[in-house]
Amino acid sequence: MSFLPEPYKHPYEIDPQYSTSVAYFSSEFAIDQTLKIYSGGLGFLAGSHMRSAYDLKQNLIGIGILWTYGYYNQARGENREMAVQQRKKNYHFLKETGIKYTIKIHDHDVWVKVMYLPADTFGSAPMFLLTTDVDENDHMSRTISHRLYDSDVLTRIAQYILLGVGGAKLLDELGVDPDVWHLNEAHALSAAFHVYGKYGNLDEVKKRFVFTTHTPVEAGNEKSDFELLHRFTFFNGLSIDEAREVCSTEGDEFNHSLAALRLSHKSNAVSKLHGEVSRNMWKGYDGICEIDHVTNAQNKKYWVDRQLEAARGASDKKALATRKRELKKLLFKEVADQTGRLFDPDYLTIVWARRFAGYKRADLIARDIEKFEEMLNDSERPVQIIWAGKPFPKDYGAVDMFNKLINLTKKYSNAAVLVGYELSLSKLLKDGSDMWLNNPVVTREASGTSGMTAAMNASVNFSTYDGWVCEFSQHGYNSYLIPEADPNLSEEARDHYDMLGYYQVLETEVLPTYYDRPDDWWQLVLNSMNDVVPFFDSNRMADEYYNKMYT
Repeated sequence: MSFLPEPYKHPYEIDPQYSTSVAYFSSEFAIDQTLKIYSGGLGFLAGSHMRSAYDLKQNLIGIGILWTYGYYNQARGENREMAVQQRKKNYHFLKETGIKYTIKIHDHDVWVKVMYLPADTFGSAPMFLLTTDVDENDHMSRTISHRLYDSDVLTRIAQYILLGVGGAKLLDELGVDPDVWHLNEAHALSAAFHVYGKYGNLDEVKKRFVFTTHTPVEAGNEKSDFELLHRFTFFNGLSIDEAREVCSTEGDEFNHSLAALRLSHKSNAVSKLHGEVSRNMWKGYDGICEIDHVTNAQNKKYWVDRQLEAARGASDKKALATRKRELKKLLFKEVADQTGRLFDPDYLTIVWARRFAGYKRADLIARDIEKFEEMLNDSERPVQIIWAGKPFPKDYGAVDMFNKLINLTKKYSNAAVLVGYELSLSKLLKDGSDMWLNNPVVTREASGTSGMTAAMNASVNFSTYDGWVCEFSQHGYNSYLIPEADPNLSEEARDHYDMLGYYQVLETEVLPTYYDRPDDWWQLVLNSMNDVVPFFDSNRMADEYYNKMYT
């Protein structure tokens, strides 16, 4: 039975094996292209989780923030460089709940309004979205829910309180106390202090909370000044000393992930390798909970092309090739519209598309310009390449890399950089690519998910041995792997080794198979499609969360 009151009850009969009630807190959800409250992989994962919760009839809800301006609209400037646009969003399909209440931020009452996304709108778990952009608030308070991952550190702290305490007070307003409070990253951690304030008992907090960490390096976990958080009422009225005691922390620094590990009864990494990395990373700290792993996955029902899937089911390589060519033409219309380039559907098309961040190394294959040009100028075995992705607007290194690629590709008719990387463009790229390139620094990609949905749509993964790929790839059978570098190499030597490894595999294996042995290529594609499901379908993941983390 749904744990929600009328009129928010789940529209389906809860499956008894998923009867445990769960509130899933996340700062972003990629539910549908039309609901722009996401930035990248974390949101894509959460969106797939919500869709699988619906498909499996789980007793789960999502709690997030209704970002007035979303993340940002990625456009082009006059010289074709990346431009950031902030546009106010309107969503007529969201429902008014009439629920309003105040929360304390910087010891100031801030009004929170709750909007509702019914489960049947997009086929997701019921979703509650919080906003402070209401007339009752002053200008500063209204801006808290304006932009996802606001670059101002004080605004971000306020956003964390909105998601955590605001989400906890929503549950109070609904008159429910879910069995499990699932923190997808530590952004909603302030909810734990709200619960502690209600019960005054740490065990009451721990028995409710589970925590998913997505960060594979200790330095990447957000830290804040204890005094600053206290001034912002992050600790729900606790003194600094009381907060330190609750979190078993000394000193002036508050590590959000470490606190989440100490305030939860169980945590999970997001791939098998990431589990090993996380346990090793946190093993020196006292009082943390068990760290298991639940490998990320994506919702096949949402992502897969029906004709490709039918061809896979029939093991029909000819039908796969025919449909892939049609999908490439659709993608190439977008390429032509954005860049004025006319790509050829008979040429091998490689796509690199995900969030632009330094460790993901979007520019890796272009660091040796001679090899890069040799690849693009090969008329016998032609290659086309497309980049896409959204850097964080204030990550100037990533933005600079994006613009350098735009400038680099200006003179090539078979290399392009696309803007507007959201769900719709992501789908086009996965449908229309022959090969999905993924070359992060090994152990830096906690899981990665874009290659999963690419594989579901007949695109072959070409990757370093990291994240989810370690649980999937069999080189030359269902994917291609860049040879592993010696971990003792310097950063420069490692990058050079990986870049050379890419070209070596491309020239000796990928291109000969694609052009000279097409039957072998389509068999590899078929192997990839068969192997990526069901394990990397989010129905497995959503089921595993219940079995490993919730019950």
